[in-house]
Amino acid sequence: MSQPASHIRATETWIETPTLTIEAAGTTFAYRRLGPAQGVPVVLLNHWVANLDDFDPRIVDGLARDRPVYALDYRGVGKSGGDAPTTIAAMAEDMVAVIARLGLDAIDLIGVSLGGFVAQQITLTRPDLVRKLVLAGTGPAGGTGIARVGAVAWPLMIKGLLTLKDPKTYLFFTSTANGRQAAKAFLLRLKARKIDRDAPITPTVFLRQLKAITAWGRQPAQDIGSIARPVLVANGDRDIMVPSENSADMARRIPGAELVLYPDAGHGGIFQYHEDFVQRVRAFLAA
Repeated sequence: MSQPASHIRATETWIETPTLTIEAAGTTFAYRRLGPAQGVPVVLLNHWVANLDDFDPRIVDGLARDRPVYALDYRGVGKSGGDAPTTIAAMAEDMVAVIARLGLDAIDLIGVSLGGFVAQQITLTRPDLVRKLVLAGTGPAGGTGIARVGAVAWPLMIKGLLTLKDPKTYLFFTSTANGRQAAKAFLLRLKARKIDRDAPITPTVFLRQLKAITAWGRQPAQDIGSIARPVLVANGDRDIMVPSENSADMARRIPGAELVLYPDAGHGGIFQYHEDFVQRVRAFLAA
């Protein structure tokens, strides 16, 4: 059910805040909101095959200390209605519509992986909406290796099934002792919420989002050099899903962009180094 932002209690955490819905762009979208009423809102866009329960509680709680945070489900994902879009442009249009219905006219935008594709598209088409931009574990349109995400992911997903481990263990983290420890801790954090969990991702959503990602990787490069907003780019230095060189490429092409590459870390570098990431993002957004 839709509820006004005023229902949020100051003591609420990510694993406690309720799942809400709002009508936009002809369907229902699920979202969660926490943090104070004051401050520039932070909007979070998640990765491939992710619902609201795949946002890292440590990161969301850290960002919500002094500003409102909104985490959104895409169309067709979790408890959102409709069919998952097969283009990044359509996802961006949906998210802009949701942001408008939430009454937000200026936001700080954080996109992770697939969410980073969507965040770039939003910033390019609606620069008036975005004050500052954080791109994590992501890459530009036409970026190196992005069209091969499916080819990289399938074997590791099968490995996850065979070893009875969440595929994120292999997809998001390195095989070193540090990587395996970080993977275990991250996956435990994702299970901390026990009630009011989001609806699971369906195979249809998996395939439709993969189609959108593949198309993004094959489309011509965009003029991200025209982004005239402060940008922070973050990733692990050993990302095998969206190769880390894409992060360096974006930081070179976007004027004044900051770049952080976490050592011995993969696609989930911001989850492995969540404390440092939150500190950096809070400083970046406050500057």
